[in-house]
Amino acid sequence: MINQPFLENPNEVEEIPIQDGKIRLYPYLFSPEEREKFLIELKKNVDWQQEEIKLYGRAIPLPRLTAWFGDEGKTYMYSGITVEPEPWTPTLLEIKSRIEEVSNVTFNSVLLNYYRNERDSVSWHSDDEPELGKDPIIGSVSFGDVRTFQLKHKTDKSLKISKDLPDGSYLVMAGSTQHHWLHQIPKRTRKIGSRINLTFRIIRGS
Repeated sequence: MINQPFLENPNEVEEIPIQDGKIRLYPYLFSPEEREKFLIELKKNVDWQQEEIKLYGRAIPLPRLTAWFGDEGKTYMYSGITVEPEPWTPTLLEIKSRIEEVSNVTFNSVLLNYYRNERDSVSWHSDDEPELGKDPIIGSVSFGDVRTFQLKHKTDKSLKISKDLPDGSYLVMAGSTQHHWLHQIPKRTRKIGSRINLTFRIIRGS
């Protein structure tokens, strides 16, 4: 018997079983060539910032680099940080167009997170800021090394989910997910290379 090569299907969709929410994963939406191209372009051409949060009166640098892009006037506030959008780049518009085709959603902004190595992370949180509106749709694209995406239910402590997000994958969180679940990208001890995550959003209002 001849072993057939593994073929990635960009149309493959995985519905992740979840109570009180809706999550869908497209593990191979972007081709290997696109993944490499986009990762290089985003690393090189984005003006990455290391924002700080206030914790017990001290300024603590976020353990990752970030950038905010979007339509004009789509200001965003998270973790006490207020960011004004940079204008869309051709690369971001190309990625945005691809995910909008499969999810039938029009996004107007995106938060970029650059995890430089295994020590970079994002702690438990929900994307439930008021400007995102009720039942926000969050479209999350990953390029680079695989990181583990973890979720835990806010009230039922027995409900936990852990999912590796492949290079070139697209994860959609919708419905009441942000009301009932927290999510994070934890630090790791084993060596991991860089990863860029783009979380597309819809800012309501102005």
